[in-house]
Order: sequence, then C-alpha cells, then structure tokens
Amino acid sequence: MSDQPPAEAAPAAAAPARPERDRPWVMRTYAGHSSAAASNALYRRNLEKGQTGLSVAFDLPTQTGYDPDHVLARGEVGKVGVPISHIGDMRALFDEIPLGQMNTSMTINATAMWLLAMYQVAAEDQAVAAGEDPADVVRSLGGTTQNDIIKEYLSRGTYVFAPAPSLRLITDMVSYTVAEIPKWNPINICSYHLQEAGATPVQEIAYAMSTAIAVLDAVRDAGQVPPERFGEVVARISFFVNAGVRFVEEMCKMRAFVELWDELTRERYGVTDAKQRRFRYGVQVNSLGLTEAQPENNVQRIVLEMLAVTLSKDARARAVQLPAWNEALGLPRPWDQQWSLRMQQVLAFESDLLEYDDLFEGSTVVEAKVAELVAGAKAEIARVQDMGGAVAAVESGYMKSALVASHALRRQRIEAGEDVIVGVNRFESTEPNPLTADLDTAIQTVDAGVEAAAATAVREWRERRDADPERRERAARALARLREAAATDENLMEASIECARAEVTTGEWAQALRDVFGEFRAPTGVTGSVGLTGGAAGAELAAVRERVGRLRDELGETLRVLVGKPGLDGHSNGAEQIAVRARDAGFEVIYQGIRLTPEQIVAAAVSEDVHLVGISILSGSHMELVPEVLERLRDAGAGDIPVIVGGIIPESDAARLKALGVAEVFTPKDFGLNDIMSRFVDVIRESRQTEPAQPTHA
Repeated sequence: MSDQPPAEAAPAAAAPARPERDRPWVMRTYAGHSSAAASNALYRRNLEKGQTGLSVAFDLPTQTGYDPDHVLARGEVGKVGVPISHIGDMRALFDEIPLGQMNTSMTINATAMWLLAMYQVAAEDQAVAAGEDPADVVRSLGGTTQNDIIKEYLSRGTYVFAPAPSLRLITDMVSYTVAEIPKWNPINICSYHLQEAGATPVQEIAYAMSTAIAVLDAVRDAGQVPPERFGEVVARISFFVNAGVRFVEEMCKMRAFVELWDELTRERYGVTDAKQRRFRYGVQVNSLGLTEAQPENNVQRIVLEMLAVTLSKDARARAVQLPAWNEALGLPRPWDQQWSLRMQQVLAFESDLLEYDDLFEGSTVVEAKVAELVAGAKAEIARVQDMGGAVAAVESGYMKSALVASHALRRQRIEAGEDVIVGVNRFESTEPNPLTADLDTAIQTVDAGVEAAAATAVREWRERRDADPERRERAARALARLREAAATDENLMEASIECARAEVTTGEWAQALRDVFGEFRAPTGVTGSVGLTGGAAGAELAAVRERVGRLRDELGETLRVLVGKPGLDGHSNGAEQIAVRARDAGFEVIYQGIRLTPEQIVAAAVSEDVHLVGISILSGSHMELVPEVLERLRDAGAGDIPVIVGGIIPESDAARLKALGVAEVFTPKDFGLNDIMSRFVDVIRESRQTEPAQPTHA
C-alpha cells in the first residue's frame, strides 16, 4: 500500500480557464523557382512543416506571356518564380498535392486567366485519376488569382495589354468564377506594390479602392452576372495588402480599409448582406524596407509588420505570407522560408493572441488615426473619380506621377536622416555577421542550366504535339477560337480552358490575344522634377549640380544619361528614382520605361549620344543581360560609353561584372542618391579622361 497522500486537485490559480481560440489565418510562403518539379518538391516540404496554403511565384516570362525560348525571356527563366509553359508543367507543379483540398494563391496578373484555366484543367485531371467527379472538384477549388492589372501599370510592370482589354479579361474571370468556381477569389485588389512604389497610406487605400470600383463597375455593366447575384461578386473580391514597419499607422490603415469597403459596397452597390461586405485580405509584409546592410535586422522588422495585420481582430488578415530575412540579398533558401513560417506559427499557437476580441476597440488614439486616413482616402478617391476613374488616372499618368513623387520624398527623408533606417543611415557599426559570412551560400541560386532546359522542353512539347495531326489540329482550332472570341464580347474563359486542354503553350495563348488586343506601354511617371528641400540633403544636391555643370562646361555639351530596364523585370521603382534624381542633378535623362531588349538599349544609347548608360535589374538576370549590353555597345562602336549597374547583385557577381567592363555596381545598401549622382560625374569624367577642374583661389 502506498505511503503517498492522496492527490489533491490543482488550485484554480494553477489552472486558469482559457478562452476559446479563433482559427488562425492561412499561413503561406511565397515560393517557386527553377522548374515545376523543383517547386513541387519545395511546396510539399513546406506543407509538411505546417504551412496551410500555397502561394505560387511565377517567373517573369510566365507572368508576361512568353515561352522560355522567346528572346525576351533570356536571363529570366526560373529566376523570380516557376516557369509554367503548358498544362504538363501545371500538372507537375501540383503533383501529389490534391487541389480540391488546397488553398492556393497565384501571383499572376496579365496572364491570370490562362493560369486559372490550366489550374482548373489540372484539378479535373486529378479528379479523373482519383475516380472523382471533375465538376465537383472544380466547384470545391479554393484560392486566389492576384489579377489586379491597374497596379501593374503603376508598380510591378507585368502588364501586357492596354487597360480596356485587361479589364475585360478580369471581368470575364470574375463572372466565370462566380458561376463555376464559387469558392475562388478571381482577383486580389493589390495595394501591396503601391506601397513598394512609394504610396502613402492614404494613396494605398485610395488607389486600391479606386481599382475595386473600376472592376466592380465593369462586372456590373458587362451584364454577365444577374443583378440579384451581385452580392456574390462582392463577396469574392479580396485584397492583397502591404504592412510596413510604422506599426500604429499600418494597423489603423487596415481598420480604415474595413470601414471604407463596408461603406462602399453598401452605398454604391447596394449589398445588404454584411457577410458579403466583409473586407477580406491577405498580406505580405513590406519587402521595400528589408535592408542589405545588417540584414539580421529584417527579422524584427518582419515580426513587427506581421503584428500590424494580426493584432486587431476586427481587421485581421485572412492569409499571411512573410518574406525572408535575406531577400534584399537574393533568393531565399528553404531554411530561410521555414524561419518566416515559424514566426507565424509562434504567434498563432504559442501566444494568446487568438483568444481575445479586438484589442484596440474604444481607443481614442486609434479612432482618430483611422478617421484621418478615411478622410484623406475619400478625398483622393473623389479626385480619381473626377478624372474618370482608375483607368483614366492610369492613362493620364496621374497616379504613376503621384507615386513617383511620394517615393522621391521618402528617399529624401532617408537621405536627410529624418526617417531612421537602423544599420543603414544610423547605427551603422556592426559585429561580423555569421549569417552572411559566406554570401554565396547565404542565398539560393538558380542553376545556370535551368533556362536552356526549359527552352528545350517547351520546343519539344510543341514538336511532339504537332507531330500528331489530331493534336496539332486541336491546338490550332483552340487558338483560332480564342482569337475569334477575343474579337467579340464573349467570355474568354471557356476558350482559354480549351486551349489548356489542347496543349497550347503560354506564349501561344498570349500571342493570340496580342494579335487582337495589341500591346501597351504605360506612362513612366518621371516626366517632371521633384527637387529637394533645404538642409544637408539640399546642399549635397546643389554640390552635385555644380559638379555636373562644371563638367558640362568643360565638355561643351549637356551630360546625357540613359536609364535602361532590360529583360522582363518590371520593378521600376529604383530606375525611376535614379531618373528623377539625375534630372534634378542637372543631367539630361533618357528613360523609356521597362521591358527593353539589350539591342533596344544600345540603339537608344547610340542615337541619343549619351555619356553614361545605367542598367537597373532586380530579377537576377544581370549576368545574362549586362554582358550582352556591353558586347553590343562595342559592336556598335560605342564601347567607350561607360555602363553602371544597379540591383540586387551578390558581391561575387558584382566583381565579375566589373571584370567584364562595368564601371560601377550599386546595390540596395547604396541608398544615397546624391552620392550615386556624384559617382556618375566621376565615371563620365574618367571615361572622357578629363582631369577634375581645380578650384580657383582668391
């Protein structure tokens, strides 16, 4: 018999009651690279680690409608995402991942209809293989296509067509999914990239809402959805939002979004069901604020930004994906992505966040800030509507110019030290970082053979298809049907789905629509000069202007700088800021926008007789495209024009570029635009072998 006394119940204080926990948000990591097979392996590993949804990154050729063997795809295949060239790639991407049970976000815009068509066909194929009803599986599909083309004209640059046909594609997708894939979000109104392009919180809210108005008006006016079902359209509209490091302002921004969306959908569209009016959004926290200098500081930035979209229950994100600490250095490794996933899991499962109602309800500080943001956003929305809406404000260049100006002012505050960036413009001393001791292993690199393999594979796909007369004829009929439908007001989803089933490639689908819709080049937004205010930054710019003027007088000609964006990289924020500051510094600037071939850049450099060529690349294609620019300049007899390069470029690549003849390489750590402008003067002077003018003394 035991001598131990009988156990007593634990006192209440030792076992306090805990409230019921809310369900966590969908947890994702934005991922995809190299090939469908490699990305599939990564997705399956991430799902095993507890990720609850997929967020697919597509490479730039896929996003802009080119096959891997197209000339514009050079250097871009598999770099910033996975190449998907046809239904075979889509099947491989989701092999052994049951799409009927998955929540998949696809970051795709101009070609969103095509990727959704292939996703549906891949799901049907899975259903047939499993002995299930394909129609039932399609109706169960859950997820999102980003599909906000307005912000592509303003920031990311992966548009293909002009606003009108682009909006038509979105309208067709919205109408189709409401009827056939009712759990799918056919569009993310995407303010994320607006903030990356410099938007203030007021601009981010206003331009996102203006885009939503343009989309909803277009769907309503198209008449494909009966008026009594329009609430279902509103219920499937989702948003993809940015959360920056200014925690209080960002949290209040989300509450302002919720308030405005509820008011807009109730008053403008007459939606009476409060559930259908709910503001539904996913978020990726700010990548613009990630620093190359002391990149370990990015961890706390990411956590703080995540809190801004999770702490406020009444405005909590429905899905969250976090960047990795080293994204300012290059492509994150699986371990880096795991770290970001674990941040979400610790907050959701270890903390008590999900056990409480809204923490900020009743706060006079929060209420005042939200009211300020709502009032500012309403005024800007009214301004855009007075111009004719979001499409008109894009076509006129108003929204782009406003964002470029906002971004320029932000850069000025950083340069002046008014906005402190820890490790960049303050607290710059640091201990050696063991995470980046070997930069070549601190990021993931894409194998150099990926592009050649993808180009070969897509050619073989077309050849095998066309070697079979029946398959060749089916593909030809599908493309002809797509062109025919595009020339009418017929919904294009069914024709696109048949193209997917008929083994059409991404480039073929997009070219068929280019044949009908044509292509489009958006305004660059750098037509004006922003200028600097006073203070140290203003004095620095004045000194640079003096240096530019002195060299101009010595050479007897205006100093001309060409800013070029080769390849398919549409992230033009850096190039735009360089162009604006160069103009403010006294240079004549030639900037023709995004998506140029090296041949076009060299032709412009020669015809404009420039003194300097600046190449901006953020997609990782610098080692393929910059050498081609150098070679073409030499072939054109202009090898004496110096070339500088800016972008996310590892140190080892920077050394290789300089060995090839690049005069200077700038990376995100080089935030001082006046310093860069001064270096422009040095490079031009060195190329012209002109000695610096000696100051005169009294």
